[in-house]
Amino acid sequence: MVARFVRWLLCLVGLVIIGFATFYVVTAPSPLPASHWANLGDPDIKNGEQVFWAGGCTSCHAAPGAQGDAKLVLSGGLALNSPFGTFHVPNISPDENAGLGSWTLADFGNAMKRGVGKKGEHLYPAFPYGSYTRMSDKDINDLWGFLKTLPKSSNVAPPHELPFPFDIRLALGGWKFLYFNDQPRVVIANADDKIKRGQYLVEGPGHCGECHTPRDGLGGFLRDQWLAGAPNPEGKGSIPDITPGSKKMGNWSAGDIANYLETGFTPEYDSAGGSMAEVQKNIARLPASDREAIAAYLKAVPAR
Repeated sequence: MVARFVRWLLCLVGLVIIGFATFYVVTAPSPLPASHWANLGDPDIKNGEQVFWAGGCTSCHAAPGAQGDAKLVLSGGLALNSPFGTFHVPNISPDENAGLGSWTLADFGNAMKRGVGKKGEHLYPAFPYGSYTRMSDKDINDLWGFLKTLPKSSNVAPPHELPFPFDIRLALGGWKFLYFNDQPRVVIANADDKIKRGQYLVEGPGHCGECHTPRDGLGGFLRDQWLAGAPNPEGKGSIPDITPGSKKMGNWSAGDIANYLETGFTPEYDSAGGSMAEVQKNIARLPASDREAIAAYLKAVPAR
């Protein structure tokens, strides 16, 4: 009887070890090799600046309340409240100690496209790499080149404040297994080049779905509710539906949307408010053709 119990216990332990090892292998960080980033050439700084504004980097990474040129000092420090705890946005200035000054293009590219940090650790998806993974290598190279031209800051953001079990980074591999991929969020039949460009901007650097799409209990997007509106991640109110089925925007033309993104004024002469006001100011810096492409995509997505 004792021998049988011991064999049973050893089998159970073995299964647990095998299960844990399988989980780790399947969900381990998987950065792209350095060779992937080796031959992209010199960055196009002008394009990198456009990618910077498309991505709204300053809205999160500048010091809270920064204005004017201070918005280009990416010192971090903004606190992002969530159901999983409080995330503190890091310094991504070129400072060698507090920021990304010691990083390489490969380090930066793997953070953007694989959600993997410089030390090989999983990054939390509060940093929207789930959207950035759709960006082109060229745009990431150009953005990296532009970031290195910005002022340095020695500010060190505090660590995230996350309760157990959300403070266990290993579990992020399971989250990635369930939700992380680089496939289009929606498939639009017969999309022309303008719609394709808008899809790239909205689903990639613009990461619009991060606020405008509802999530399940683990923080993954509800795939059949893309851009259909969601609770405000900052805790108050809601983020609107921006599909053609929206009660507010459903009657807007593509021209109305493009004008709103440029000026901040709706067809009813209301103005952008809350966090969208900052988003609109960033998008206003893009070429008119990009705002028109975003509008064309938003008119082409499925109504919810």
